[in-house]
Amino acid sequence: MQQAYRASLLWFADPAQGPASARYEEDGLLVVGPNAQGQQVVQAIGSWRALSSQYGQVPVEHLPGRIIAPGFVDMHVHFPQTHVIGSPASGLLPWLENYTFPEEQRFADAHYAAESATFFVDELLRNGVTTALAFATSHSTSVDALFAQAQARQMRLITGLCLMDRHAPAALLNQPGVGTSAAEQSLVESEALIQRWHGQGRLGYAITPRFAPTSTDAQLRGAGALAARYPDVWIQSHVAENKDEIAWARTLFPQSTSYLATYADFGLLRERAVYAHCIHFDDADRALMRESGAVAAISPTSNLFLGSGFFDYAGADRVGFGYGLASDVGGGTSFSPFHTMLAAYYVGREGQTKTGLSLTPQQLWWQHTAGAAQALGLGGVVGNLLPGCEADFVVLNPRATPLLARKTALAGSLEELLFSLIVLGDDRVVERTVVGQAV
Repeated sequence: MQQAYRASLLWFADPAQGPASARYEEDGLLVVGPNAQGQQVVQAIGSWRALSSQYGQVPVEHLPGRIIAPGFVDMHVHFPQTHVIGSPASGLLPWLENYTFPEEQRFADAHYAAESATFFVDELLRNGVTTALAFATSHSTSVDALFAQAQARQMRLITGLCLMDRHAPAALLNQPGVGTSAAEQSLVESEALIQRWHGQGRLGYAITPRFAPTSTDAQLRGAGALAARYPDVWIQSHVAENKDEIAWARTLFPQSTSYLATYADFGLLRERAVYAHCIHFDDADRALMRESGAVAAISPTSNLFLGSGFFDYAGADRVGFGYGLASDVGGGTSFSPFHTMLAAYYVGREGQTKTGLSLTPQQLWWQHTAGAAQALGLGGVVGNLLPGCEADFVVLNPRATPLLARKTALAGSLEELLFSLIVLGDDRVVERTVVGQAV
């Protein structure tokens, strides 16, 4: 059955033009309905004046004063770290040892994993995130719990078993099987999870080495072989987040020309490979990202919170590789895409050159919607409201708080409106999240 929504509309009219194609229709009509496979997709978008007569028989929900925009895409978030948000630490490695690893051990318990997955998915959707690439733990129970909860909500979600067979607490290491090493067994479990979940509805699997230092050569080599057997699955990991981490990786993998090159050496750099952070890169690393088709998940609130550094937007654009925004909860400090976009603006202003880089509101919004989808290999599927895109969207209230109402009322351009939302917005702006059906 078709359904139409009358409201202000925000979308990207020409993905090839990127953020420059941001389109805003003050009085618009969005029409959604099932495609041949029964999936709810966008069927039409444009002005009310142009489309209303054509779709006059379709039920219309009128949302005056509201903005319908694409659902947000979070390129890197840690499902088992919800309770870790706001934990004090002097840097990345102490934070992992003192807070993250102890919390992740609890996900061996299926009940705890299931309850946590319910809250996690609730929180994503409450904040307008309709697609996420998420880390689970090294326990298959955590992967099953998260996939099951996403499937129940019809949410597009990608996750996978965390691969760690060294340099972590014993309770978090992948365990050996009967006649198999820990590395071998972790890959057997990963393949079983691929076959059980990948491509089921809107779910996707990601081969997930936590980061190179917590995997042996054998595990990384096996992960690369698994990726070669399943070219349509994703790969996710971390790289070049922290200088101490880089130094550690270089001692463990001295044969590689850089920390990033370690992943390439094991067959883990390709399209659909997403690497979180990518802060401390040189041009050789940037070229390797470009040539392999791998992309970066920029995690600005996490990088600011942990003091890791600033993503170099200018360097990425100069050499040319893909990227998008991510919350990185729990190193990241909020599930809210508005907080993430604002932090990315700070990173651009403070972390680039002496003069700073001023990211436009359209650029920031693109990085968390259509641009992030494009980086994930899901361009034209999610993150936008063009005909054929899956019908994931958010209903935003630009008057959600008294200050925001005063500020948005003064907006004289799309740029001013979006920037007001980015600077002053939070979860209160998201009035409704729709993933095929209202949730």
